Amino acid sequence: MLYWLFYLKLHTDFRPLRLFRFLTFRTAFASLTAMAIAILVGPWLIRQLQGFQIGQYIREEGPKSHRKKAGTPTMGGVLINIAILVPTLLWADLRNPFIWVAIFAELAFATIGFLDDFAKLRHRRNLGLTSAEKFGLQVLVAAVVAVVLVLMSTTGDYSTRLVVPFFKNFRPELAIPALLHHHWLHLVAFLPFIAFVILIIVGSSNAVNLTDGLDGLAIGCTIIAAGALTVLTYVSGHAVFASYLELDKLPMVGELSIFCGAMVGASIGFLWYNAHPAEIFMGDVGSLALGGAIGTVAVIIKQELLLPFIGGIFVIEAVSVILQVGSYKLRRKRIFKMAPLHHHFEQLGWSESKIIARFWILSGVFALFALTTLKLR
Repeated sequence: MLYWLFYLKLHTDFRPLRLFRFLTFRTAFASLTAMAIAILVGPWLIRQLQGFQIGQYIREEGPKSHRKKAGTPTMGGVLINIAILVPTLLWADLRNPFIWVAIFAELAFATIGFLDDFAKLRHRRNLGLTSAEKFGLQVLVAAVVAVVLVLMSTTGDYSTRLVVPFFKNFRPELAIPALLHHHWLHLVAFLPFIAFVILIIVGSSNAVNLTDGLDGLAIGCTIIAAGALTVLTYVSGHAVFASYLELDKLPMVGELSIFCGAMVGASIGFLWYNAHPAEIFMGDVGSLALGGAIGTVAVIIKQELLLPFIGGIFVIEAVSVILQVGSYKLRRKRIFKMAPLHHHFEQLGWSESKIIARFWILSGVFALFALTTLKLR
């Protein structure tokens, strides 16, 4: 909106407005705008949630230390989503289709999270949508994103080839080449790609959701992951950097650095109130949206296989749950004292603040490793 007004319409009349054409300028201000919105609107939202008695319910089988958190305002993810959406609409070039794909994914997953949070509040227990309902809606949203990207690939704006870290010349096609020549089987040819996109986006959304169990843990890791994605989107859309780093040339994806920058700013602003001891929780409306947005951006910029490093802690937390559930069903034995993994360390006697700080450090290490792989090809 501001890009359209100040650059496309007015920069010829007032030359300093040419600043608005620079992606770095708009990304920085999108991040600052998002942080300002989150910090300024936060106290009002907390009061409103308290007034409506929208408080967190703590599961009885969880750590006993968490029971004192019962009643803390939840659904703070509404604040995060507003703080991402508004700066993106203000600072991004809204003619870019990838911006709208990212916005759709974020808001659609936020809606699923809102329905889940609302169900928990209505039933006054820590159970919202059924697993089948939540998973089905997530798959539907991810499938829509995948189909849109398939349609964009037919115009040359996107590629369904997979980028494999460390192997610059290995670009496997995720469509079935033999079916691409048959018009009526065209969409069927892309089913492997669509399934892959669903796996990445739904997995990312649920991984962030599982990590959201300690004050500031998930949002702190999100800051780091979104920061890494901001760098990756910028270099992927920059012709010189993309050529130097031997990345796929995707000129339009650079605009997504504004969306990612807004995610960083919104997360920092939310952490102001979510830091231990938390004044507000993000709820599923926040965690599912953030995870869905991270997964969607990774798919768009062709860094799906780097995502396990960009969001390393998210992956570890999700894997710990998978291993715990699988081990108990197969052997009737648990691997961890409690899953997700952060609860295991709580049971070992680690303080909440120590777990959070150490997981943040590991998240930073994973993200830095992901960035170093750009030249290791």
